[in-house]
Amino acid sequence: MNALAERLAEDALTLPDDDRAALVDVLLRSLKSPAAEEIDRLWAEEAERRVKEIEDGTVELLDGREVLREVRERLRR
Repeated sequence: MNALAERLAEDALTLPDDDRAALVDVLLRSLKSPAAEEIDRLWAEEAERRVKEIEDGTVELLDGREVLREVRERLRR
């Protein structure tokens, strides 16, 4: 990052959370990436697919606390 970008980043970090989030949104929209609407559509499709898998019983639901316990246990090894 050049000096200007570093100074802007430092200043941005002093902003309230809502303002920082809005700034991030503006910056991300300025990049050549999929439109926010496209990303929202893709996430909605993914959520619908996952709900259908749950309703159809084609996936096994796991207790989040149990999963985290197992992960922590494996990381200790």
